[in-house]
Amino acid sequence: MAKYESLNYMNTDELFTSEELMIRDTVRDFVSLEVIPVLQEAHRNETFPMQLIPRFAELGLLGSTIKGYDCPGLGDIAYGLVMQELERGDSGIRSFCSVQGALVMFPIFAYGSEEQKQKYLPRLTRGEIIGCFGLTEPDAGSNPGGMLTKAEKVPGGYKLNGNKMWITNGCISNIAVVWARLEGKVRGFIIEKDTEGFSTSLMKGKFSLRVSTTSELHMEDCIVPEDAILPNIEGLKGPLSCLSQARFGIAWGVLGAANTCYHEALHYSGERVIFDRPLSNYQLAQAKLVKMVQEITKGQLLAWQLGKLKETGQIQPHHISLAKMNNCRMALDVAREARDMLAGNGIIDEYPVIRHMLNLETVNTYEGTEDIHRLVVGQAVTGHAAFR
Repeated sequence: MAKYESLNYMNTDELFTSEELMIRDTVRDFVSLEVIPVLQEAHRNETFPMQLIPRFAELGLLGSTIKGYDCPGLGDIAYGLVMQELERGDSGIRSFCSVQGALVMFPIFAYGSEEQKQKYLPRLTRGEIIGCFGLTEPDAGSNPGGMLTKAEKVPGGYKLNGNKMWITNGCISNIAVVWARLEGKVRGFIIEKDTEGFSTSLMKGKFSLRVSTTSELHMEDCIVPEDAILPNIEGLKGPLSCLSQARFGIAWGVLGAANTCYHEALHYSGERVIFDRPLSNYQLAQAKLVKMVQEITKGQLLAWQLGKLKETGQIQPHHISLAKMNNCRMALDVAREARDMLAGNGIIDEYPVIRHMLNLETVNTYEGTEDIHRLVVGQAVTGHAAFR
């Protein structure tokens, strides 16, 4: 098969700088040579390929946009292209790097003390320690304000009690950025894994994101020192700003998954002979491929403009919601259509389509469901919140 190239139907590559394209192509080669070959086994065994972590660090994929503290300091569009190429491999691979950078390193960088930044950020970007983000709870997903996890001031620190669920990287993490209510206000805490009263458990049996380590976090009279609290933020603005960072990456990342599914369908339909002609010679097959080209191209342009807004400081959460909502739905629809075009072969893991399709069912849901983002956009255009 020819070397992979992302869809460039409207010559969208011209929108990127030479440096951005170089970064994209470097990550693209890494994914092709080192990530994709291990995915089938990892997916079958429901395990994360830990051997890739040093390479993520070496390539500057952990905390890519953070400046200083040994971090790469990439631009936002370059970061988006990194997420695109990682998710071309697997959503679980992109999720690992996204959580490490956007949900762990970002809050420490944005809201932590200088001591916390010096202590954790260089080690996180080098992959020496892994982090996770504890916001979602068994009964508080779309409404994070309903969290039940509580923190209490005690001599020398804080005592936390509660449970977090659906936590990417939880069981393989050295630290957790956990959000809890302290005197009625949401605050962030850095919990190291060996802290007494803190434990994790692995969530098994997933049919989606099987390459990602999904966990629960448990805090039972978990005592953390006073310097564990993130001092420069309080309220839901803290965790929601972190989610905005992650959702930005998702809006780009799913373009990689959609591209893979489109290219697999295009290649397969050109080789699969039915009624004495290749499948791609038929009108119905061409209509499906054209729909994929149409929607991926629109998603590429939307992501690029989102990146420009971010780099110029004009971005708003509702911009990110529109892009996340649109591109995730688009990618899921492309994956489903590609699965259909591959017929029976579409359900076996010799081809990547079914794995992407299953993953995208989760990506369309997590970090804000499609409906929640629709309400965010609705509030922006009408001025009325319809969440309750």
